[in-house]
Amino acid sequence: TIVSGAVAERVKLPSFMILATLLVTISYPLTGAWKWGLGWLDANGFYDFAGSTIVHAVGGFAALACVILLGPRHGKYLGDGRMRPIPGHSMPLATIGVFLLWLGWFGFNGGSVLSADPALVSLVFVTTSIAAAAGGLAAMFSSWIVVRKPDLSMALNGVLAGLVGITAGADSVSVLSSFFIGLIAGVIVVFSILFFDKIRIDDPVGAISVHGVCGIWGTVAVGIFGVGDFSLMWQVIGTLSISAFTFVFSLVV
Repeated sequence: TIVSGAVAERVKLPSFMILATLLVTISYPLTGAWKWGLGWLDANGFYDFAGSTIVHAVGGFAALACVILLGPRHGKYLGDGRMRPIPGHSMPLATIGVFLLWLGWFGFNGGSVLSADPALVSLVFVTTSIAAAAGGLAAMFSSWIVVRKPDLSMALNGVLAGLVGITAGADSVSVLSSFFIGLIAGVIVVFSILFFDKIRIDDPVGAISVHGVCGIWGTVAVGIFGVGDFSLMWQVIGTLSISAFTFVFSLVV
């Protein structure tokens, strides 16, 4: 689903279904098993609670491979170096969609506790929501400074960036740390979206930035903010190796 947003408006359905089938049948379970199947990353202390890398960065870097090969939508980038914005048809619907995702993330992260432990589930709910709120605010103010207006689509992507960012460590960071993780994710996503537009990689919904770039940030953040014995080096190695494998696999497919 992450990939589908990035390739919207310019991919044939059969081609997309072939990619989706192979990605979720071969690549995703393989890289997921490196951690969640007690594989080599798990043995070296890599930690990803609910999938900032294993789910989100995988989607983001598979999307990047597809977008590079497909090229931009017709009329997106003009010959004189300018970019023509192609906004979504309904920002109220986009907003409702983001709030549905925010609600769904309580199942996504909360359910990853794998028990009904009230203390741990409550912590995960709070860190998840705080990061989302911080991400939305950070993206809104960042876009206000950079593009001179508090852009709604940037704010919505900031909420998602905060959610993606907290997913790796929702059970192992403090509530205050979750605020900073979401805040930084919200700033990162604005500059990442602008960067990809500048290098003419056309991502209609910002999926590469939200899930790929902020997925990496969220995983690395566990090594910085995590309460416990977490290795920053292995967080970096883990997220980059999974992202790189998925990118190459998707490019070949």
